[in-house]
Amino acid sequence: MNLISIPALQDNYIWMLNDTAGRCLIVDPGEAAPVLRTLSQNQWQPVAILLTHHHHDHVGGVAEILARYPDISVYGPQETLDKGATKIVGEGEKIKILGLEFDIYATPGHTLGHISYFSSPYLFCGDTLFSGGCGRLFEGTPKQMFESFQKLNSLPADTLVCCAHEYTLSNLTFAHAIYPQHKEIERYLHKIKELRSKNHITLPTKLELERKINVFLMTQDIELKKQIGLETTMQHEWQVFAVLRAKKDHF
Repeated sequence: MNLISIPALQDNYIWMLNDTAGRCLIVDPGEAAPVLRTLSQNQWQPVAILLTHHHHDHVGGVAEILARYPDISVYGPQETLDKGATKIVGEGEKIKILGLEFDIYATPGHTLGHISYFSSPYLFCGDTLFSGGCGRLFEGTPKQMFESFQKLNSLPADTLVCCAHEYTLSNLTFAHAIYPQHKEIERYLHKIKELRSKNHITLPTKLELERKINVFLMTQDIELKKQIGLETTMQHEWQVFAVLRAKKDHF
């Protein structure tokens, strides 16, 4: 199986998996043109689209792709029913595509109906878990997003986190600003600056790495609590998460 990323819009990535027979699946096509171009150039045949949530930069290309390939299945949460989804899926369900079995996880926070797809090692998590950060809370609560993070953090260390935006540099810049003495964050920020200076992609990332550099996965860290001005024994972890998200919103 081959994983590729297609840059789209301002900072989105559309993910594709293709097999040796030239069949592929498409994840969160925010626009159609780069997808159709990639399919044509490689002579790939799409068999399915996976949608994580209803925002336009994740579903905007569905109709045009379906116009060209009307027989493919479009999987998504209930909130994508009017965005082109033909098969509604949710927490605990499994779907089989290209010989891979995907587990569906409800990951509310960014939107209330957001879902993620996992087939080892691939995790397509939309706007939930980013490299070095987490998605904005447009509809859900900090507690919901924290619980979504915990769910994804239970996956294997070698999981490839295929999130939907190139936000790594801004996320690491924030992390370093609030936790300047954290050496892993400082080291990785330097690496990301070099990658982005050459316009290189920073994704996918591994969950094993995220556990070392993503402050939203460090809510148990006493030193981090001190850095953001919290009592070390008083807060529930989701409350620490909420403070971090609020600080990021105003960073």
